[in-house]
Amino acid sequence: MSEPAADPWGERLPRKLGLWSTIAVLVGSTIGSGIFRAPAAIAQHIDSVPVFALAWIAGGVVALAGALTFAELACMFPRSGGIYVYLREAFGRLPAFLFGWAELLILRPAAYGAIAVTSSEYAWRLLGADHTQAALSLGPVALSRAQALAIAMIVTVGLINRRGVEFGAIVQNLSTVLKVAALLGLVTIGLVLTPGALPVHVVPAGTSVEAAPAAFVLAMVSILWAYDGWCDVGFVSGEIKDPQRALPKVFILGTAAVVGLYLAANFVYLKVIPLDRMVGSQLIAADVAAALVGPLGVTLVAAAVMISTFGTLNGSMMTGPRVFYAMAEDRLFFTALARVHPRYGTPTGSIMMSVALGSVFVSVRSFAELAEHFVIGIWPFYALSVAAVFVLRRRQPDRPRSYRTWGYPAVPLLFLAASLFLLISYAVQQPLVFGVDLLILASGIPVYWLWSRRNAVSDSAARSPR
Repeated sequence: MSEPAADPWGERLPRKLGLWSTIAVLVGSTIGSGIFRAPAAIAQHIDSVPVFALAWIAGGVVALAGALTFAELACMFPRSGGIYVYLREAFGRLPAFLFGWAELLILRPAAYGAIAVTSSEYAWRLLGADHTQAALSLGPVALSRAQALAIAMIVTVGLINRRGVEFGAIVQNLSTVLKVAALLGLVTIGLVLTPGALPVHVVPAGTSVEAAPAAFVLAMVSILWAYDGWCDVGFVSGEIKDPQRALPKVFILGTAAVVGLYLAANFVYLKVIPLDRMVGSQLIAADVAAALVGPLGVTLVAAAVMISTFGTLNGSMMTGPRVFYAMAEDRLFFTALARVHPRYGTPTGSIMMSVALGSVFVSVRSFAELAEHFVIGIWPFYALSVAAVFVLRRRQPDRPRSYRTWGYPAVPLLFLAASLFLLISYAVQQPLVFGVDLLILASGIPVYWLWSRRNAVSDSAARSPR
């Protein structure tokens, strides 16, 4: 059967996602485990309530600035691949390939692994079983129960999304409704049962994080991990109905909803659990629920985390493989990954490869390692994508733009400033992790040149007379 024809934007995948399903992709991809467990990690670095609140607000402002800017890019190029397409159009094929290379080796497998492991751990907790207990051994690799179930979850969402983006959307819509309802329920109960002003924790003299910018930066890494996901909808913009009208609403409304939920949840957390006690809470939402409604709250929150992270995993499987599909369409990756299933209308090869990559990472990495590599690895490309708005306005001023970034140029400049601050500060504080990520990224340069040379030789052979 022949490959499907491209639409007016050059997209071959069918456009089946409506407005609310697409908002569910953004919200569901963003709200994972971060809001349920990140506050404890942040409290290890920040011991002042005002600074703690400021950090979450700052993360929300940065996320909104990014979403407002990405909406313009997505409307200009409503194609599968998102960031890959924006970088290719603004800076050329090499930077775009390096993003795909980072997605292949670090970003997407790390995201699948970190999300799936968290969902698995809470599934075993609900069953009352020890998730660290050995489950099976595959040669030199011994898998715990958490790792084995995480791999099963990755395979499951891969099979769901292979059958069609509409099947993935059903799972995404349901899980998003459940996780938003859980957060809203916790916030509502907290506000009703703990009336009054927010207590301000008094910090001992000489210990405030306001004098420790390095601690603030490390806390921001955890916060940005919690907020991450607002840009993922760009990866599936080639499958969204009426993208020119839908995409700005999706980016702005979806991101604003997440920021509002996160700030409300943290407000309730601080009303119930003092900041100095928050450090030892591995699942702050469960501790808050236990304080409000007793042991049943812990069970309900554990179930909410499991559902929430499973939904985030499904959203990541809906979006991530489209990067490899876009690369393959440009002949910068194996061309088999650009094939569209004649019945399901999905890039099945890219999806199955993503399943394999996530399963491998789960087998060899811990949650902390996975999350850290993802956050630091993705932000250089977020910054480049936002910079692409300036480049494209200069190079392609006449290209139709159904939406223009609100607050341009201040909003994208704010995002760029925050990105550079985060990356430079983290490079100073964690030079080894940062250096390893840069080396992995740089290793893609010779691969790009080899792949380009291979294509040139192939094209030359095709043109030569037989």
